Amino acid sequence: MTLSFFDQFMSPTHLGIPLMALALTLPWILLPAPSTRWLNNRLITLQGWFINRFTQQLLLPLNLAGHKWATMLTSLMLFLITLNMLGLLPYTFTPTTQLSLNLGLAVPLWLATVIIGMRNQPTAALGHLLPEGTPTPLIPILIVIETISLLIRPLALGVRLTANLTAGHLLIQLIATAAFVLLPIMPTVAILTSTVLFLLTLLEVAVAMIQAYVFVLLLSLYLQENV
Repeated sequence: MTLSFFDQFMSPTHLGIPLMALALTLPWILLPAPSTRWLNNRLITLQGWFINRFTQQLLLPLNLAGHKWATMLTSLMLFLITLNMLGLLPYTFTPTTQLSLNLGLAVPLWLATVIIGMRNQPTAALGHLLPEGTPTPLIPILIVIETISLLIRPLALGVRLTANLTAGHLLIQLIATAAFVLLPIMPTVAILTSTVLFLLTLLEVAVAMIQAYVFVLLLSLYLQENV
């Protein structure tokens, strides 16, 4: 029974063919495409307002050199939100619960920010490894610590997204199983458990959106240090 709780995190396959690529492609079909009409419908208007507000908030602390990343960061935000929200539906698979996928998104983007910093301002980029005013005996230790903290950033990005979504999915399945088992035995307790499950689902919707925002926000902060 314990192992069955983790079956929802297994990558789906059909006839031995992994369906991860299909799971990553389908969410884009659900996004409404802009039309050439003068007046759009409410859904496209709401989508455009959300993208504009998010882009303005994201690029607020960045200089003009960092504005080149606006399209990629906004697209990544929409992609992660769509994957996280679709994963809350029954009988669906959440690709962002896979650490390999999250690291595949985090490592190249983090590495790109580091390379940009090394290319444009190498002195300032290397200066982050040693805080100003450090006592001489502590210089070698602090350089090692700051280097480790720099290299662990993409791992923290991937693990944070994976752990939050995995914990939420497991908690929802545990409470749903408890409510189903208690229904014929103690209906009152089962109803209370179902109420907790509903509230937890609302919380997980918020977590799915917040974690996608935090992922992109931290990438923009890493970019801010290097542009």
